[in-house]
Amino acid sequence: MRFKVGSSSTLGVCVALMVSTPAALADTAFVTNEKDNTVSVIDTEKLEVIKTFKVGQRPRGIILSKDGKWLIICASDDNIVQIYDSRTYEFIKSLPSGPDPELLILHPSGNPLYIANEDDNLVTVVDIKQGKILTDIPVGVEPEGMGMSPDGKVLVNTSETTNMAHFISTVTNKTFDNVLVDSRPRVAIFNHSGSQLWVSSEVGGTVTVINPADRKIVGKINFKIPGITREAIQPVGVRITKDDKKAYVALGPANRVAIVNTETLKVEKYLLVGQRVWQLAFTPNDKLLFTTNGTSNDVSIIDVDRQKVIKSIRTGRYPWGVVVAPF
Repeated sequence: MRFKVGSSSTLGVCVALMVSTPAALADTAFVTNEKDNTVSVIDTEKLEVIKTFKVGQRPRGIILSKDGKWLIICASDDNIVQIYDSRTYEFIKSLPSGPDPELLILHPSGNPLYIANEDDNLVTVVDIKQGKILTDIPVGVEPEGMGMSPDGKVLVNTSETTNMAHFISTVTNKTFDNVLVDSRPRVAIFNHSGSQLWVSSEVGGTVTVINPADRKIVGKINFKIPGITREAIQPVGVRITKDDKKAYVALGPANRVAIVNTETLKVEKYLLVGQRVWQLAFTPNDKLLFTTNGTSNDVSIIDVDRQKVIKSIRTGRYPWGVVVAPF
């Protein structure tokens, strides 16, 4: 079909195209507010909260489905995992878990889901499409951290009381090795090449770097901040840039994020953020880093290139987990 320039038919088609073609959207950050039972939605261009919606009780760990359409949230006090639409924020369904789910991670294929259940010493494996438990994997006492190798072959769970990183085959769902780390390990994360595994130890005050190939410890990172007591430096969240050159470590009540050179394992800089900084998330382009600051009830925004905090955004009470969706 042909239309003359300036005709009413042409105008109608243009209007239709404008209506049917969505405008470019900013990436969106989602923050779980542990004490409000809500999620704060942050526009990453405007750097402001654009929506707050209710979820289950004591929301903590939060991730995205592989296609970015689902928010997957640990509702810890409800002993379930909840799924919400990442665009409309509408509730979709609940998934079963063990008691007190805290952190969770998806297989790189997008299914299954692995959930650390803090109160029963198990990692629960769930088919997210069918909504059923496939199996439970025994681990140490108080499981929390969940790291997945880039090839999807190895899951690592940390147990806070056993003080171990448990290496689990995703083929057999069996533990094949355990590595002792410092006291109260919280987060486990592989770098993008799969050559390093980083494990933060909250009470130990260190981050242990492990070679996944042989499970040998290759280094341990200590933190020293003038004017801050050793006990206040409590590493929890860890995130690594896509080029694997820098790691960012949330240091809890020290109110700092450490920037670490991943080759030398030396701290290059400390950034002052909000109070009790807990978890971290990059925007998809690694330009911004969001930190959840539990006791100041806000998130700090770090400009990654400038290595500078550029803004603080108020959220709900006790912001805990954060994830950024590429829209």
